[in-house]
Amino acid sequence: MISSSKLKSVDFYRKIPRDLTEASLSGAGLSIVAALAMVFLFGMELSSYLSLSTSTSVVVDKSPDGEFLRIDFNMSFPSLSCEFASVDVSDALGTNRLNITKTIRKFSIDSNLRPTGSEYLSGPNTNLLKHDDDGEEDYGQGSLALNGQNFERVSHEHDIVVVNFYAPWCFWSQRLKPSWEKAANIIRERHDPEADGRIILGKVDCTEQVELCRRNHIQGYPSIRVFRKGTDLKDNHGHHEHESYYGDRDTESLVKFFESLLTSVPLENQHLALEDKSDNKTQNIKRPAPPSGGCRIEGFVRVKKVPGNLIVSARSGSHSFDASKMNMSHYITEFSFGMRLSPRMLSDVKRIKPYLGASYDRLSGQSYITHDEASDANVTIEHYLQVVKTEVRASNDHTLVEEHEYTAHSSLVHSPDIPVAKFHFELSPMQVLVTENPRSFSHFLTNVCAIIGGVFTVAGILDSILHNTMRMVKKVELGKNF
Repeated sequence: MISSSKLKSVDFYRKIPRDLTEASLSGAGLSIVAALAMVFLFGMELSSYLSLSTSTSVVVDKSPDGEFLRIDFNMSFPSLSCEFASVDVSDALGTNRLNITKTIRKFSIDSNLRPTGSEYLSGPNTNLLKHDDDGEEDYGQGSLALNGQNFERVSHEHDIVVVNFYAPWCFWSQRLKPSWEKAANIIRERHDPEADGRIILGKVDCTEQVELCRRNHIQGYPSIRVFRKGTDLKDNHGHHEHESYYGDRDTESLVKFFESLLTSVPLENQHLALEDKSDNKTQNIKRPAPPSGGCRIEGFVRVKKVPGNLIVSARSGSHSFDASKMNMSHYITEFSFGMRLSPRMLSDVKRIKPYLGASYDRLSGQSYITHDEASDANVTIEHYLQVVKTEVRASNDHTLVEEHEYTAHSSLVHSPDIPVAKFHFELSPMQVLVTENPRSFSHFLTNVCAIIGGVFTVAGILDSILHNTMRMVKKVELGKNF
């Protein structure tokens, strides 16, 4: 059995009796400084241990084949009517999706981007409309030609005025013309404007009456509007919209529609209509201004992870558009790629990567405006977006979040085609990988021991040097030899 005396011989920390030690002011000062240094360095080491460190690398995007990317957007077009606004998606693999409506909502707005009603649900019939067969028969001019001088008077003289806003160069306007004139003659024979006065059919050539068509927010040709006592606005569950006709354009369908309008107007109103004509009171009646033909489009689409385009344009299967009159100015409230991060999730991720999300929505709050001048006609607004995926992983290889950041470059392009707002996106084949690097407790404990032992040792060396130096100085002063 080992004796206690032998065990004491391996003691690293032999004790010196206190009465054999000597305290000094210099030693006390160094002890205080050493203690403060230990506390400060320990606090720094503890803060470093508790904080997260990350490493960033660029690797090949390993997203599974066939995975889709979500694009969220909220854009306002003050000069594009919801009646014709269309969101299309195409990509390099040949995918073409036109007029997406399932995941997109539209809201009518005015020129100041203020909503003018609830969600816009109705729209033009995109199916092929029925027209009369082409023929050589001329049905004359059964409808009344309207212009800026007589439009207000005529629209107030009759209970119902149905107006065909057309353009002579438009293919669909040319197809409608014989049916429209024949239907106008039939209605004129059945309901004489002088004797009945409840309904009359008119037409407006938008190539000549440009201001009149602009005032009524005509964007596609032909547009058939129904005016009741001077206004074509109707209230649809709090949503004020233009009363339009979207049905077939053959004579039979048109006449049937016109007759259905008369069911809401009693025949006795013909006397009031005739009195209005004779008294000429409509000159002092001001027609209420229709809402501006703007549209706010919000929602999302899913696209393949290949170069592609998201295009907002005016589209209709039965209307034509004047490219020189189209204005695709827009305000972007949001445009982002990938799943939207909740505020809580984004806060947790920023703890690991503080700058994450800085380029999440680069187009947010941007506006792109063109004016109705000749120099700004036929202008397509294009945005080129370079998208990079950023993935944040925890130490256990668990993916915390995936984010898609992008850069944006925009330009205005003059083109003879119908102007559009085009968002061309390209996804990088590389991705940024951010990995969490946690520190082990053993590493923290080792550093704490090194700090305490190192400071204690260095302070002891400094104290010894200072003490010996002061002793030598005193000996020199007393004239003693070393």
